[in-house]
This record gives sequence, structure tokens and C-alpha cells, in this order.
Amino acid sequence: MKNTRRKFIKKTIIGSAGLSLSSFALNAKSYSQILGSNERIHFAVIGLNGRGKALLNAAAKAENTAISCLCDVDSRVFKESLDITKDRPKTLEDIRQVLEQEDVDAVAIASPDHWHTPMAILAAQAGKQVYVEKPASHNPQEGDWLVEVQNKTGKVIQLGTQQRSAPTSIEVVNEIRNGIIGEVYLGKAWYSNNRGPIGMGQKVAIPDWLNWELWQGPAPRRDYQDIWVHYNWHWFWDWGTGEVNNNGLHELDICRWALDVDYPVKVTSSGGRFHYDDDWEFYDTQIVSYEFPGNKMMSWEGKSCNPFQFYNRGRGATIHGTKGTALIDRNGYIIYDMEGKVISSSEESETSATLNTVGAGGLDDYHMANFLNAIRRGEKLNAPIMQGVVSTTICHLGNISQKLGRTLNIDSTTGKIMGDGEAMLMWGREYEPGWKPEI
Repeated sequence: MKNTRRKFIKKTIIGSAGLSLSSFALNAKSYSQILGSNERIHFAVIGLNGRGKALLNAAAKAENTAISCLCDVDSRVFKESLDITKDRPKTLEDIRQVLEQEDVDAVAIASPDHWHTPMAILAAQAGKQVYVEKPASHNPQEGDWLVEVQNKTGKVIQLGTQQRSAPTSIEVVNEIRNGIIGEVYLGKAWYSNNRGPIGMGQKVAIPDWLNWELWQGPAPRRDYQDIWVHYNWHWFWDWGTGEVNNNGLHELDICRWALDVDYPVKVTSSGGRFHYDDDWEFYDTQIVSYEFPGNKMMSWEGKSCNPFQFYNRGRGATIHGTKGTALIDRNGYIIYDMEGKVISSSEESETSATLNTVGAGGLDDYHMANFLNAIRRGEKLNAPIMQGVVSTTICHLGNISQKLGRTLNIDSTTGKIMGDGEAMLMWGREYEPGWKPEI
């Protein structure tokens, strides 16, 4: 049964339909601070390479917004970014300068991973609303801090898991909750790409266009090498979080949402850097398995350097139940009964790129609109930071399991690792003196 529901999608305000694992409620203090429903929201976009361009486009296109500030440590990026917006924003290289600007109401953060939580904390403490790209944190401890700061400040903090705002994803999760595939017990997520080698880094002079001190920020200092900036930092422990948090987080988040689970009780990972012999520190091949209370499971299979697809999709998720299976990706869903017959399907009218490093598209627009509606009128967030932290943390747990080569037993109420002091040493990180976030 084909069901595109495009007319429904166009008429629906995504956030008001926003089914999420826990509701987001603005407290009394924050209600006193939100803008009027018709008031213009002034944005600062921080980090203008990669996903920053997608967020800048989404913020610039949104109704009754203005771009008042652009921030990056790469002086080359401002010209192209200024061309995206009709506004005449300030251009700054230091987030601390941005947060001093009175004409900044909200920030969109698309920095490298090691900066996500420190920037989000600084912004919320400075009275700004926050849209922060995934992952929510560089390590599990930062996720705990970020939730604490959100609770203290009452600021809106949305994680950039934009598929949470896809009308078809909202629809299929509702269908699953209403029992269309019976009792659900298993989620399978995957990601396949054809990334090439990154080579062996060479120590070189810091480029004159880069503020390397600010780029490193909270991370321990290292001499600059030629292969790190602006993308390959993802594969190094000091700054990145590996493919599971770079891409796997999206589909694991969908699985967790559909299965209606929070933290697992057990995490096991296997894999390695199999495809090339280079400086890549994380894993190009990884299978992470999770067990949850209530006899539910999910897994993620990442193949960063082998593009073989499942169901003709480079990324996606399947949710399995006692009466059928749902196949879900950014472009829609298909629901099958136990005989493999299609019983329902829907195509996303606004699609997003799936495998490139920017991933821009209509889902960014939906997600940004939900963020703005939360600021203006207290609409429920589709990806509130407390849920984003759970999905991010389970990805960190996959990396910790892989790094140590053993299964982790988890407290399902807190996400913390039980009975393994060595593993819990990886709950946090070392910070450059003077840069540790203050809560």
C-alpha cells in the first residue's frame, strides 16, 4: 500500500508532531526569556566548513531570522559564507568574542567534535540558545555536563540529529508505537562508504590562514601536521570520535527512538583499521552490539572503506518486530509483514544527502524550524539534548569497548560502565590547562 502523505507532510508543523523519547519542557525562568513569536532571531554560526554551511543555509532561509555573526579559525571561509546570506554579519575567529555580542540570540555550532560541548556550555551560560551538531560530546563526561548546564540555564539546546525532524521518520515511529510490526525487539543500523587513505602526517608550518591555538582549544597541544585539517581530525582520539559517532550515531538514534530504549546493559564491539596502513587511529570497520532491558537489542555495522550497500542504501536502519519489519532511512520508510509483503510506505518530500561530508538538505530546514519554534513558543524539541546525549554516549561506549577489546557492563539508568575501572578512565579526557569547561 503506497502512502506518500505529501499533503499531510506539507501541512504539518513538524515540532508539534514531534514524538520523542522524552518530552522537553521549558521551565518558568526560560519562558520569561523567550522571544515573542514574531520577533527576529539573530544567529551566530560557528564553524563554517562542512556541516557549518548546511546550518548557515538553514538558518539564513528560516522565517524571520538574521545572521549577525560568523565565526571560524580559518580566515579563508568567510567570503563564501558571506555570499550565502543577504545580511552583513560580523566575522570573528574566537567564540568568546561571539558570545559578547548583544545581537546574538542563538548559536549554531559546527566545530570539530572536541569543541561541541565546551562551545555549547559557554553559549548557554552566556544566555544564548544552542543548536549543536552531533555528536553531543567528545566523551561521556561532557554529555553529563551538557545536560546539567541545560537544566541550570533553561536554554533550548537541540542536537543536530536532523532525521528526528523528518516527517516520514516521525510518522513511522508513531506507526511502530501503535503496533504495526508488533512488539519490537531488534534494530539494525549500518553505514557504508568508500573513504580513501589519509596517509602519514608530516609536521609542517602552521598555515597563515589558521589559528591553530584556537582550533585545538580544549584539547592537549600537538604540533601541527598536514593531514588533520579540515576533515581527517575525525579519525584521531584527541579531536574526533570515530565513524560510529560521526555517522553511526544518526541511525543508532533512530533505532533507539523506535525501540523506545535508553541506555543499554551490555555493549560489545569488534573491528579495526583493516583497509589501509596510515595514521587513522579509530576503526574503518566496526560492528557494535547493544543489549537493553526488556529483551531488546540493536547493532551498528560500519564499513568506512567498503561501499557495499544493504537494501540499495548506503545507510539506514531496520526495526524488527513480532509482526514485521520497518526499513527506515532519510528518504522515507517501507513496512513489511512477516511474508515480506509491503503493507505501508512513504517517501520523504524533502531529502538530504546521505554519504557526503556535508549532508545538507530539507531535513536541516525542518530541524532548524523546530529549534526556532521551541525558542519562540516553547514547542517540543524533536532532538532535545538529554536524548542526544544518550545516543552519543552509547556510541562512545562502542569505541571504549573496541579500544579495550572487551564487553562492557552498563548501568542502564546512568550509562556508566560497571565493574571496570580501566574503562571508566575513558569516561572523560585530559584538557589543555585553562580550557576545561566550568559547570
